[in-house]
Formats: sequence, C-alpha cells, structure tokens
Amino acid sequence: MQSLYVEGNSPMHRLSPRVKLVSLAVFGVVLFVSQNIALLSGFVLLTAFVYRTTGLPLGEGLRRLRPVFLTIAVVALFNLLFNPWQAALVPVLRLTALMLFAAAVTATTSITAFIDEVTALARPLERTGFVQADDIGLALGLVLRFVPEIVGRYQAIREAHKARGLKVRPTSLLAPLIILTLRDADNVAAAIDARRIRRHGS
Repeated sequence: MQSLYVEGNSPMHRLSPRVKLVSLAVFGVVLFVSQNIALLSGFVLLTAFVYRTTGLPLGEGLRRLRPVFLTIAVVALFNLLFNPWQAALVPVLRLTALMLFAAAVTATTSITAFIDEVTALARPLERTGFVQADDIGLALGLVLRFVPEIVGRYQAIREAHKARGLKVRPTSLLAPLIILTLRDADNVAAAIDARRIRRHGS
C-alpha cells in the first residue's frame, strides 16, 4: 500500500509526533473560535508555507491536495447559497488552514510513529473499560494506510474508463471502487483475526 509519509529532514519532520498531534488539536480550536478574515487568511498562508517545506515536489503536493480542494469547494458553494460572502468565507478559510496543516503533519510523520503515539495517548482511556488503546492506534493506522490507496484506485479506475472511451461519471466509478475497498477491508480483517488467533494460541 501507498503511504502519505515523505522522507525528509524539515523542521516538521524533526518535531515529535506528540507535539504535532497536540499542535494540530490546539490549532483546530484556535481556528474555530476565530472570526477574523484577515487572521484566518494569514493562517492559510502560514500553513501553505509549512506544507510546502515538507519536501514534497510541487506537482505531487498539489495532487495530494486535490480531494481536499474539492471538499473545500463543496463547503464554499454550500455556504454561499445560504450566507453573505463574508460569512461564507470564514468556514472556508478555517477548513483550508486546518487541512493544509493536517496534510503537513501526515506527510512528516510515519504511520508507525502515528500508531505508537496515539496508542500511548489512549492508554488512560483503557481505565474506562470501553476501549483498548491498541485498537485505537490500529484503527488510525488503517485509515492512514487506506486513504492514499483509495484515492489512487479512484484515479486508476477513472483513467481506465477514459482509455476505453467511456464517459467518466462518479456513479460509474464508485461501484468498482467500493467493491475493491470492501475486498481489501475483508483481507485486512482476516489478517488481523489470524494474528490474534496465533497470539492467543501462543
């Protein structure tokens, strides 16, 4: 499977995963309590700069952000239908800044580091008896693994439709994408179950 992580030695790479995760959470809170368009615009420029310093080539960096931009465009359109442009701009700027910073965090933190850090942070929750920290870490790791895989498969299916001269429609692409994704999910679930059986049996 593909990975969102990019090897490098940028300042973001050198930060510990815990600092990056906490910074992302705090930054999200700051964004969503701010209503100032000038301040939010500054945050967008700052996070765009941070994302640019991750070491990703410009083309690859923009390609990764394409689904993000599509989501932001939908949010912008929805808000413009019901609000004045100034009010509609605020959530768009918030979402853009947050997604750019989140993209920078995922590009500079390996899956293993993410899983280890989230598992460690979730350990206190085990005292409630409702969750297992290892399961939370595993769930996050699977999400981070599958996101680029799903995006890559969507693009491959779309190109296959174009090569065959078929009209590219979202409805015609989603069916094979869902089938392939569910098949992979079954394979991963079977592998996890097998490992647990072996672990219990040892």
